Amino acid sequence: MSIHASVGSTSEKGFMIGYLDSLALVERLHRLLLDVIKDEFERVGILDINAVQALLLFNIGDNEVTAGELKSRGYYQGSNVSYNLKKLVDMGYMHHQRCEIDRRSVRVRLTQKGREIRDIVNGLFERHAEGLQSKGVLNPEGIESITFALKRVERYWTDQIRYIY
Repeated sequence: MSIHASVGSTSEKGFMIGYLDSLALVERLHRLLLDVIKDEFERVGILDINAVQALLLFNIGDNEVTAGELKSRGYYQGSNVSYNLKKLVDMGYMHHQRCEIDRRSVRVRLTQKGREIRDIVNGLFERHAEGLQSKGVLNPEGIESITFALKRVERYWTDQIRYIY
C-alpha cells in the first residue's frame, strides 16, 4: 500500500506530498553541503580530511567535548562520531585527554591544525551567507523563517522519539 493511498482527504494528501518533498530536500541539502565542503577542500589542496570530519571540527569550534556530548546534542550518531574523532586525533587535528572523573570518557579539543580547518569552513559559510543575501536568494527574515520551521520539525521528531516508547 502506498503512503498516498493511506491518506484521507485531498488536503491531507497535499500536505503529505509537501512533507515528503521537504524530507527529500533536507536529505539532498545535507549531501550537497558535504559536497560543497569537499570541493572547497579540494580547491585549497587539503585532501587528507573528508567533509564530515571538517564539519565535525567546525561544530566543535573552541569547545572541549566528549563524543557523548556531540551525540546528545544531536550532531552525530555513535559509531560515526567515535570513528571520526579517533581519525582526527590520529591525523593531528584534535587533542584528546581522559576525563579525570570518568576514565572511560575522553575529552577532545582542536589543535592548531584543527582550528585552521574550522576557519576554512567558517570562511566558506561566511561567503555563502554574504552571497545568499547579496544575490537576493534569502534575506534575514527568510532565513529566520526557515530556521523557525526546521526547529519546530526537530522538536516534533524529538518528541516522537522520546514519547513513543
